[in-house]
Amino acid sequence: MQIVTSAYLEGNWGPVHDELDVSDLHVEGELPKDLRGTFLRIGPNAQFAPIGRYHFFDGDGMVHAVRVEDGRASYQNRWVRTKGFQYEREAGRALWTGFAEPPNVADPPHGMMYKNVANTALAQHASRLYATWEGDAPHEIRLPGLETVGQDDFGGRLDYPFTAHPKVDAVTGEMIFFGYTLWLPYIKYGVIGPDRRLDHYVEIPLDVPVMMHDFAVTEHFSILLHLPYTFRMERMERGQVPLAFEPDRPARFGIMPRRGDASQVRWFELPACFIFHVWNAYEEGSRVVLLASRFAGTDVMGASPEATKLDYEGGRAWRFTFDLETGEAREEQLDDAQVDFTRIDDRLTGRKNRFGTAAHFARGTEMPFVDGVTRYDFERNRSEKHLFGKNRYGGEMVFAPREGATREDDGYVVGFVHDEGTGQSEMIVLDAREVSRGPVARVRMPRRVPYGFHAAWVPA
Repeated sequence: MQIVTSAYLEGNWGPVHDELDVSDLHVEGELPKDLRGTFLRIGPNAQFAPIGRYHFFDGDGMVHAVRVEDGRASYQNRWVRTKGFQYEREAGRALWTGFAEPPNVADPPHGMMYKNVANTALAQHASRLYATWEGDAPHEIRLPGLETVGQDDFGGRLDYPFTAHPKVDAVTGEMIFFGYTLWLPYIKYGVIGPDRRLDHYVEIPLDVPVMMHDFAVTEHFSILLHLPYTFRMERMERGQVPLAFEPDRPARFGIMPRRGDASQVRWFELPACFIFHVWNAYEEGSRVVLLASRFAGTDVMGASPEATKLDYEGGRAWRFTFDLETGEAREEQLDDAQVDFTRIDDRLTGRKNRFGTAAHFARGTEMPFVDGVTRYDFERNRSEKHLFGKNRYGGEMVFAPREGATREDDGYVVGFVHDEGTGQSEMIVLDAREVSRGPVARVRMPRRVPYGFHAAWVPA
């Protein structure tokens, strides 16, 4: 009997427990013949009832995949079989506590204080696909069967956590990353070459540990987000949650050469905020421009009602500009829509992009439901959106280039949508140039697909 300790274990937030392989899915409309590849979405999918309080970050990673070719589609889903997943499967129960409970420090199961759940995002580099989780090393996933190959420590050099959101430069073939822990006042930053060698790896000190979920790169620089969501042991000693947003501290943005070190980081300060996800960053003369979803504050632990309210109200599209010659930092809000899960054409990572999409969040709901997708034209400061419809919710949608595409907007926007009324899940396909016109195709899933985190498109 499952012990339900969270709304995130109920309804379409809750897990599914079977792994399916289904071909020739029902399609409404017509799948474009120039759309060939695999749409993948990862998220938390708890194998067993939790120990204590359940946090949405805790569930074991599960990948849902839809393969599209010649106007037809097939579906497959698999758990990411981490070591912790396997140990718990053998035990027939949960062995580790999650994000909302203290770890078993005195006697950690199998010597592991935390379980790497590999449930957050997907990254593609050097013909490999990774399932990421920012507390530990990434897991390689083999296509097309979604088999878990195992953790990759990049030749034994990776000795620290690895961000859930590494950046892959399509021009140089490099994968840039950082890692942090909440109890140590430094990060480690690295660059992995196209040959999969971790050949640049440095430590960068911070004045206080912070939650640093994402970052950005340009052609020559990396941008570190040292934002005021801080971890302080003295709070824990006072019986408080140690992770808290400090609105009186500035937001600090560290800009460093891609293969630089701590001595080369230039820090810029702006008013307090939090950023979960960035669209992209690029260079314009002496200026570095960052596009991101900016939150006024955040509290993923729910310890501060004020900060939780700011978090729940969601992010907004903002542009940040840092002048490397004058030292000036500026920020401007671009839109008032409540958006996050920001995406661009991944081929333009670090180079100037004109377009981007984001998940549009519903207002006035008890859970953070995504009720549509917003497409931004950053050059013209315009946006358009497609709303999924009454009682229909989804998540992150990604850009899938049309075969042979050379233009940034030549392709499709793809993602999962679930109908709360009928219980039916589907994958929808939108024309990237006409998002507001609605789906050109809807692919019916053979089962409900739970709400999750991040997605990816892998061309055929």
